[in-house]
Amino acid sequence: MMKFCWTTIRVKDLEESLKFYEEIVGLTVNRRFQTAEGMKIAFLGIGETQLELIYDENKEEGIIGKDISLGFEIDSVERKMKFVKENGIEIYSGLFQPNPNIKFFYVQDPNGLKIQFIESIK
Repeated sequence: MMKFCWTTIRVKDLEESLKFYEEIVGLTVNRRFQTAEGMKIAFLGIGETQLELIYDENKEEGIIGKDISLGFEIDSVERKMKFVKENGIEIYSGLFQPNPNIKFFYVQDPNGLKIQFIESIK
C-alpha cells in the first residue's frame, strides 16, 4: 500500500512563507527544525497529507512550474476572496465556476506558486 505524504516547496523566505500558509491558507505548523547544512524545514498541516517548506541558504532560489497549483477546500469563495484582499493578497485569477457543484479562484504564495481555494457546492 502506498499513500501520499507531503508536497515540498523550496522557499525564498521561510518566515514569509510560514506567515502566508498559516494566516492566509489556515494551516498549522506541526514541526520545524534546522539541519547542520544550513537548511530550515517546516511541516504544515494535520493529517495524512502535509506541506513541507524548505529554505536552504546554500542554494539558489527554486523554480516553480507555472502549471502547478495546490488546492485547498474552503467554505465560501466569496468570504475567502474578501479575506485575501483585506490581507493584501491579489487574486491571481478567477472566480471560476466550471459546473454547478464547484467554484474556485487562485492566489500566489510568496514564491509564485498558485494556490487554489475551492468551494464545493452541495
